[in-house]
Amino acid sequence: MQVKPEIFSTETQKVQIKKMFDSISHKYDFLNHTLSLGIDKIWRKKAINSLRNIKPKRIIDIATGTGDMAIEAIKLNPEKIIGIDISSGMLEIGRKKIKAKNINNIELLYGDSEKIDFADNTFDAATVAFGVRNFENLEKGLSEIYRVLKNGGMLAILEFSKPTIFPVKQLYNFYFNVILPKIGNIFSKNKFAYKYLPDSVMKFPDGSNFLNIMKNCGYENCTQKRLMFGICTLYNGSK
Repeated sequence: MQVKPEIFSTETQKVQIKKMFDSISHKYDFLNHTLSLGIDKIWRKKAINSLRNIKPKRIIDIATGTGDMAIEAIKLNPEKIIGIDISSGMLEIGRKKIKAKNINNIELLYGDSEKIDFADNTFDAATVAFGVRNFENLEKGLSEIYRVLKNGGMLAILEFSKPTIFPVKQLYNFYFNVILPKIGNIFSKNKFAYKYLPDSVMKFPDGSNFLNIMKNCGYENCTQKRLMFGICTLYNGSK
């Protein structure tokens, strides 16, 4: 599954994604929280709470962006949190947030989800918030995360999904495909970014299809929990 922000560009999806997030990084947090009405914060709390029983000491946050998921993971009292992302612009914003909050055990690094620069069996837990649909190669990214997890380690993924209940489905599609791109374009000045978002969500293999992909990559005890009438889904799996 590949969805390019600029369909007529010859650049790879990964290069386009990097450029897109670099260009909207200065407005990303504002738009993210505003367009979701702040509900994304609640979803992150649920994802982090799903890892509480294993008491992870080392956590890696993939596609960390501006670090919101990594910051939320502090509540698990880990020794170290590593966040990786291919967008230098997003990482720069995230580092400023972490410094402002005086957090000492989060480190944000430039890194590719499909080629994670850590040894096998390094982390107790891994998180991804609204990032897996941006993987150029979904299976490769999930397999890399599996590789760096310790045996017994857990993965928590938050991703947008497609609601099926009337009238949530109809309202969601109208908002996602009509309202959101217009607002996003006005504030971010990037006409592709908030058109890419609904396109990538619509083409993402959510629900049981995604669980099957996780299982094929080696994950066990794979579960899904649909949130907010299926607008978002929390996926969990273990190594």
